[in-house]
Amino acid sequence: MSVQDSSQIVGLLQRRLHSLNDLHLTLKHVHWNVVGPHFIAVHEMLDPQVDQVRSMTDDLAERISTLGGEPKGTPGALVDERAWNDYSIGRADAIEHLGALDLVYTAVIKDHREAMQATETSDPVTQDMLIEQLRALELFQWFVRAHLESSGGVLSTRGATTESGAAGQAGEQARTQP
Repeated sequence: MSVQDSSQIVGLLQRRLHSLNDLHLTLKHVHWNVVGPHFIAVHEMLDPQVDQVRSMTDDLAERISTLGGEPKGTPGALVDERAWNDYSIGRADAIEHLGALDLVYTAVIKDHREAMQATETSDPVTQDMLIEQLRALELFQWFVRAHLESSGGVLSTRGATTESGAAGQAGEQARTQP
């Protein structure tokens, strides 16, 4: 692999590392701040996700080092270099958090897919790692969406573009269902 290709992949992986570090912290935040009748189901669903996402960050950091880069895992680097806002929901009903998390997962998966596609010809080893991570991230989003989807396949958060909007839609749907 050329030095230029390696450098580009390191930059791409660093952005994924920041994203997944942010995701595992967000998942833990939700774990601590979820309330309501679905509390225990959501509370217990999130810890395995946190653990697996943390493992993904280790894989990313090790790949960055393998390619000659220096993984940056400090909170300051994450905040300085991220392209998204901090998670916006505090203490809230489980369904509201899941509505917001659905959007978080959508963004993380979209960016992970772009990274996977960017490595298709230059680094199949990195691409393989990203594919495995996508498999888990998409599974976790399915777990989240199972709480938000009607039996007819309608997602309560459809059309939402902000975490607070998705949380509101999910909460409203839950309150109006019999």
